[in-house]
Amino acid sequence: MRIASWNVNSIRARHDRIGAWLDRSDVDVLAIQELKCKDEQFPEDLFTSRGYEVSFHGLNQWNGVAIASRVGIEDPEIGFAGIPSFGEEPVVEARALSATCGGVRVYSLYVPNGREVDHPHYAYKLEWYRALTADIAAQLGDDPDKKLVLCGDFNVAPLDEDVWDMEEFEGATHVSEPERQAFNTLLDAGLTEVTRQFTPGPGVYTFWDYQRLAFPKKKGMRIDFELASPSLAAQATGAEIDREERKGKGASDHAPVIVDYEV
Repeated sequence: MRIASWNVNSIRARHDRIGAWLDRSDVDVLAIQELKCKDEQFPEDLFTSRGYEVSFHGLNQWNGVAIASRVGIEDPEIGFAGIPSFGEEPVVEARALSATCGGVRVYSLYVPNGREVDHPHYAYKLEWYRALTADIAAQLGDDPDKKLVLCGDFNVAPLDEDVWDMEEFEGATHVSEPERQAFNTLLDAGLTEVTRQFTPGPGVYTFWDYQRLAFPKKKGMRIDFELASPSLAAQATGAEIDREERKGKGASDHAPVIVDYEV
C-alpha cells in the first residue's frame, strides 16, 4: 500500500496540480493538510472522479484536513481524544482526521505552528502534542499489533540537520527543546518515523518558504513525516519526498511525502 502525506496550502488553489499529481503518483491513500476551505467548498469530485473515496474536515479559510483513499474509508473520525481548543472563544480547530483504509488506521494531522516561543499558540502546540501522545499510547496499549500511521505536517524539525542553518533558528519555534521533546515523546508512545531510513539527510527537506528564494537556495525544513506503529513500520519498504512537486508555478510550499508498505 502506498500512503502519502501532503500539506497542499489551499486545496482550491492547488486543484489542478493535485489532480495531475494523483494521476502520476499511484498512491492508494493521501493524507492532506491545510485545506483552507469550509466543507461546502471542498472539491470532492477531484478525488471521486479518480476512484478515491474521500473524507474531509474544514471549518474556515485556515487549517483543514482530509483523507483520500482508493482502498476504502471506514469509521472516519474528526479529532482525537482530549484534543485541545484555542482562541479567545475556544474552538477545536480542523487539524486532525482519521479513518481506516485497507486495514490501516490513517491519520491526517496538521499540528499547530506555535508562532513564537512566548506566544499562547506555542503552549497550545505543546498541549496538542500531549493529548495526541496520550491517545496514541492508549490505543497501542490496548492493541500493540494495531496498524496505524500518523501522516502530516508536524511543525517540528526533530534534528539539527532538518533545517538549513541552526544559527538562523536561534530562539525560534520548530527547533526548540520542548517541541523536539514533544515529538520524541510521541515516538516513545510506540511509533517509528519511517521516512528517514529511506531518505537520509542532511539537506533533505519537505518545506521551503515562498519568501527569499528559499527553494532554489535549498533553505528548507524537514517537518512532514509518517509515524507508524510497530506492526506497520516493519512493513515499510521504501519512501520518497517528491521534491519535484515543489517546483514551478502554483506549487505548495510543502512537498508530498510517500511511503510504501507491504500491506
